[in-house]
Amino acid sequence: MSERGARSALLAVSLLVASSLSPQPVRADPVVTILDLPFRARAMRGPGSEVSLAVATSGLLPLARPKGLKGEVVEDVPLAVLWGDEGGAALTLADGKVATTLLGVEAIDGLIASETPRGAIPGTRRATLGAVSAYLSDSVRPNASEPERAATLTIRERQPVGMSADPKPVPIVTTAVAAGAGAAFALRRPIAALVDGRPVVVAVTAQSGGSALAVVGKTTTDANKPPAEADKAWTVLARSPVQEPGAGGQALTLAAIGDVSKAGQPRIVAVAAPDGAGILQLWAYEGGVLRLIGEAPGYTTLAPGEGGADLSALVDADGDGVPELAVPVADRSGLAILSLKDGIREVKRVPLPGLAAFGVAAIGQGTRTRLLVGLADGRVALISPQP
Repeated sequence: MSERGARSALLAVSLLVASSLSPQPVRADPVVTILDLPFRARAMRGPGSEVSLAVATSGLLPLARPKGLKGEVVEDVPLAVLWGDEGGAALTLADGKVATTLLGVEAIDGLIASETPRGAIPGTRRATLGAVSAYLSDSVRPNASEPERAATLTIRERQPVGMSADPKPVPIVTTAVAAGAGAAFALRRPIAALVDGRPVVVAVTAQSGGSALAVVGKTTTDANKPPAEADKAWTVLARSPVQEPGAGGQALTLAAIGDVSKAGQPRIVAVAAPDGAGILQLWAYEGGVLRLIGEAPGYTTLAPGEGGADLSALVDADGDGVPELAVPVADRSGLAILSLKDGIREVKRVPLPGLAAFGVAAIGQGTRTRLLVGLADGRVALISPQP
């Protein structure tokens, strides 16, 4: 070998040795632990839910508050509530640590009763946004072989009350919205959101051939009409194309609504064929039209037996101001964290110590975010997305 060749060979060996001795970046996996609870849980509600807000504004909250809040009422406290047949618990986050405060069965029963208002189909939950609430009503069943559905989506809106020395009841305008000819509303919890500063309610309709998304909102208000008439103008503003059900015949499920793509407008996240391929879909509602802008197979938000479980959550674990979606994979054996900024991209997949079953919730923001996942055996997994 020539002297030049020998020097080249020696340099190559030296670089290889140096590379092997240099510190290599290690990708830390999210930390998964099991909460120590004295009961088997079967339901969970995350921050912003009616149950969590009820706990946050009730006399129970001082018992469940993290240190440093000094007893004041704060509605956006990182708070999740879970329960089973033997009791419940309020989970709060402070200084990156989750604190558990046990709640009695009677307290839980009272809190969850408000989720299903009078007139709603039993077992369903309403959506709320400020003065607006919406729930499924008027049970119908096309035939004995098809599942129960709702004939109407009932919208209730509190009206402003002028200042007065005497107490006055808050006037409420109620509107019953039909799903349309040949359709009814699937028993999927509706979600309320602001679009262009106006409230809309997104629901799932079921009809011959499959299911579809429906955006319910107000038509243009006529300034010449009295407020009582103008506020009754709720109607179906847009529908998606009807999609065939999956292998088990289940309708679409709603996962979330939020500005997940940093477009300045909320996007609708749904799952088609949730009991089969589990196709996650990203929809835009713009110009009065629903438009499919992305989809990816392999995810589900369908909880066993349904029961109104929230099997997905928006989470901004990286603190960039744009939330990601935490959702189980199709067989519910793991939790995926998806970025929806440019299409649908899986950022992380966390194996679970059981099957996701009755809830996914996020408490906290940024690197201190913690994810809670209710498992089929009644345990609750605690995940730190940023170890």
